[in-house]
This record gives sequence, C-alpha cells and structure tokens, in this order.
Amino acid sequence: MTEPRTTPPRATPPTGTPGPPADGVPPAPGPGDRAVTAPPARARRRGLTLHETVLVAVLGVVFGFVYWAFVQLWAPLQLAMGPLADLAANVLAGAWIVVGPLATYIVRKPGVGILTETLAALVEVVFLASPAGPLLVLVGLVQGVGAEIPFALTRYRRYGWWVFVASGVSAALVTYAFNAVRFGWLGQDYAMLRLGVQVVSCVVLCGIAARLLGDALARTGALDAFAIGTDRRG
Repeated sequence: MTEPRTTPPRATPPTGTPGPPADGVPPAPGPGDRAVTAPPARARRRGLTLHETVLVAVLGVVFGFVYWAFVQLWAPLQLAMGPLADLAANVLAGAWIVVGPLATYIVRKPGVGILTETLAALVEVVFLASPAGPLLVLVGLVQGVGAEIPFALTRYRRYGWWVFVASGVSAALVTYAFNAVRFGWLGQDYAMLRLGVQVVSCVVLCGIAARLLGDALARTGALDAFAIGTDRRG
C-alpha cells in the first residue's frame, strides 16, 4: 500500500498585507490602499492676491500725499537755486518715482510698479488738486514704466543694489525724454546738465531710496506675507 501524498495548504498572507503577485503584475490598489505621492509644488500666482491689491492701494494713496508734499518744496527750492531755479524739478525728480520700484520690490510681480505709480498720480489729481491736472496720470504711467524696466529685464528675479541703481537710471532717461518733448528741453544750453541732475536724483531718491525703504519695512515684519518677506526667510 502506497502512502498517499499530501500537499500542505498554501499560507494565506495576513489581512492587510498583500502577497506577491502570481503573474508578476502588481495588483491594482484597493479602496483601502493609500498612494504616497509628493505634494505638487505650489505655483506662484501671477495675478495680484487680495492682500497684494490692498497693499498697492495703500502705497498709492500714501505716496500720493508724499508726492504732493514734495511739490510744496518745489517753489522754495527754486528760490534757493537762484539762476539754476529751472532745474529744481530735476533735483526732485526721483522723489516722485520712488513708489514704483518700492512696490515692485515688495510684491515682485509684473506691472505692480506701474500700477502703484499711476495710482499715486491719480490721488494727486483727484484728492489733492495737483496743478498739473489730469495729464499727471499719464506722467505717473511713464514714470512707472521707466522705473520697472530693469526689473522686467531680470524677469522679476533679481533685487540686488545694481538693479535699483539701474531702475533709477532708466526712470531718469524715460521721464527726461518724455518731458523734453513736453517742455522743449533739448533746445536749451544746459540740457545735458539737466539730464545729469535728473539721473543723480533718480538713482538716489528713486532707486536706492526704494531699496532702503523696502528693507526697513521688511525688518519690522509687516511685509512677511509678501514676496519680500518670503525671500528674507530663505
């Protein structure tokens, strides 16, 4: 009599632990399986968020009043400059453009500097009765474009000192060309002196001042919710 051969029963894998696939094909995940995937990188929005929009509005209003205050210094400065009184506007030129690079530095999105600078000019016209009238809104637009060009050329990725100096230079050149057509500066004997004064003013009072203001505000922690705060935190 031959002893019957018995086959030991196959071990059943414990509940919740998948066994090896019989045909080499991984099994489809069941309802209880949880796929582990890396979270997608958070895409940066190109449009303005609500708090960025509020910031732009606040900066536009505040600097509309600041610009109006510098207009009040214009006449006394003309008296102090004597025979060069006509250059007083060029001496103050950078002070009327500083919010453009400042807003760009804080928010770091395209068009923010242009929008803020134009809004500041609108505040001067509507609420402070600027003697320049509605044309000042166009002037603000030109100033914002001039100041934002270097940031746009870096695709809003570089904010070193050289970019702010370049912002001052480009703002000076663009606004000088615009006003030279308006006021006939090119036919004057000291046209180049006027240009040199305006470049220095815009580099100091527009470019460098914007960087200093932005850094000072960021150190207080008030800008932590914006791109400048994120960059400072690394």
